[in-house]
Amino acid sequence: MKLNVKIFADGADLAHVSRLAADPTISGFTTNPTLMRQAGVEEYEPFAKQMLEIVGNRPISFEVFSDEFEDMERQALLIASWGSNVYVKIPITNTKKQSAIPLVSRLSQQGVKVNVTAIFTESQIDEATEATIPGPGANISVFAGRIADAGLDPCPYISHAVSASQSHAHIDVIWASPREVFNVVQADQLGCQIITVTPDILKKMPNLGKNLEQYSLETVQMFYTDATSAGYTL
Repeated sequence: MKLNVKIFADGADLAHVSRLAADPTISGFTTNPTLMRQAGVEEYEPFAKQMLEIVGNRPISFEVFSDEFEDMERQALLIASWGSNVYVKIPITNTKKQSAIPLVSRLSQQGVKVNVTAIFTESQIDEATEATIPGPGANISVFAGRIADAGLDPCPYISHAVSASQSHAHIDVIWASPREVFNVVQADQLGCQIITVTPDILKKMPNLGKNLEQYSLETVQMFYTDATSAGYTL
């Protein structure tokens, strides 16, 4: 199945990143402090520099982790200095629910490529898009999977983001936090430029476009093999 949406690998396991860096279907990479902590990363900058060496010139996003905007800006400028392919993730608000849009606007005007993250609402989409228009490049990361976890259809939010940014070629919409392979198809159909894909979903990507009768047979074979291997009797 031919898709226009770009696949970005999401993670912080350097061994896994190294394997994916050899895969031409992976167009970019993203990570965040939660994934880094889960992977056992102890020092931020040395880890980031290693990851940059692995991924080459493909786009990659690293996130600030301060909760104060002045320090976020300092961190963002430092992270941006690591390479022209680096996008700096800025959460749409801090933990106090204070908007990060003024910071996003300042960074964009300073020539920083910004990835505005943790976006859930149409108003956040509009504000983030407007703030990144002056910049050299930006990502609008709509957390579609988490929107779906709230019992809502994420597609209208992605469509809204695509529409809001369509006249600005340097702004890409990211379908973030996917839950299944079908999300890749949905993102493509909606004109979303990028989808971040976790290792679990990447493992399932070869099934994309698979003949369903063949898939049915393989499933039956799996049940039979597992029952036989377990030695079940009746």
